[in-house]
Amino acid sequence: MTAARPRVADRASTPCPCDTGRPYAACCGRWHSGPLAGQAPDPVSLMRSRYSAFVLDERDYLLRTWHPSTRPHALAPPEPGLRWLGLSVRRQEVQDGAEVVEFVARSKLAKRASRLHEVSRFVKEDGRWYYLDGDPGASG
Repeated sequence: MTAARPRVADRASTPCPCDTGRPYAACCGRWHSGPLAGQAPDPVSLMRSRYSAFVLDERDYLLRTWHPSTRPHALAPPEPGLRWLGLSVRRQEVQDGAEVVEFVARSKLAKRASRLHEVSRFVKEDGRWYYLDGDPGASG
């Protein structure tokens, strides 16, 4: 049996999953809902908010912040028992006309630890940042 995920209001004062040390409401929560929803100011903030959305199973947010040219129609729910353990941002730079953020996200499923090492590309359109695509395992 899995516990129900907490409502956004219940998470407001808890630490943000993206590992900044700030409360969720003052960090990724402001990009997930409310007047600033979907309006992360830069690629690193968007990447962090997307990591938090994976942790908190905010699939609607993930789809809204995914560029329409590469966005899937739907996202499957997380596997039962999946736990996200942390996020490390390695670098940010401009590369081939897009902003690039390299990160490592750690997770655990059925006592097996995993690391997702990805170089993600982000583009800005009409004043909003979108996740375009990523290259898992790529570096520099």
